[in-house]
Amino acid sequence: MEEKTRDFLAGRIKDLANRAYLNGFVTHTDFLSVSEIAMFYQILASEGVPGNVHEYCGASYVVYGGAEDAERAMVCFLPDYLDEETFLVSEKADNTVLKCVHIKPLNNKFADDLNHRDYLGSIMNLGIERDQIGDILAGDKEAYIFATPDIAQMMEKELIRIRHTSVRCGIVNAADCDIEPKFEEISGSVASERIDAILAFVYHLSRSEAQKLIESESVFIDGRTAYSGGYDLKEGARVSVRGHGKFIYLGTSNTTRKGRLFISVKLFK
Repeated sequence: MEEKTRDFLAGRIKDLANRAYLNGFVTHTDFLSVSEIAMFYQILASEGVPGNVHEYCGASYVVYGGAEDAERAMVCFLPDYLDEETFLVSEKADNTVLKCVHIKPLNNKFADDLNHRDYLGSIMNLGIERDQIGDILAGDKEAYIFATPDIAQMMEKELIRIRHTSVRCGIVNAADCDIEPKFEEISGSVASERIDAILAFVYHLSRSEAQKLIESESVFIDGRTAYSGGYDLKEGARVSVRGHGKFIYLGTSNTTRKGRLFISVKLFK
């Protein structure tokens, strides 16, 4: 299944990059999951594209999800007259490749306490596919949801209830979204960049406890199940641990005299 997904994605991004390069307009994927974005980078690496070169088949690209540190994002391919900075400035001013939907209850007094799952379930009940929806940022009695333009318009018209709460939806500029994931940046020393060592540090576990989490298939790196505690984390890797939470690995800064590594992670609350 993963090989078929990889082959489909490889063909899709090559087609989109060629169209952007040859026809002179922006093209983009639908929203990709964390694992699909990781797969995108693997495809580029397998074709000899360096990680610091944001160009494929003659077209530069931007991974864009509407908000900083978005988990779900589109890969946007740009024509030669448009660079990444100009594209992002343009998108902030006038969202074109994606839209942001603001959802709030009609009456706060009678509103349920809604979470990410509640919003996603109601959206999926409209027959909307997951790849047409980006991140869902849920706050106190409101949420912002990134979506493709046609789906955003559909939600604005048809999404009127979430659980027992009547809601109204409106399309707003992505820059108006004022809900941000809460996180804490923590630093410390570890023996190595092995996933079991870093899990033990982040969640205050013993190495054996960290290994048990891995053996129970409760640890996911960039959306993929981690099967070995000996896997070395790469800078920027997103790690989620069932029952514990998630974090982004920020990499190493320096080394102690005894050879231990100083690392930092962005731990989501």
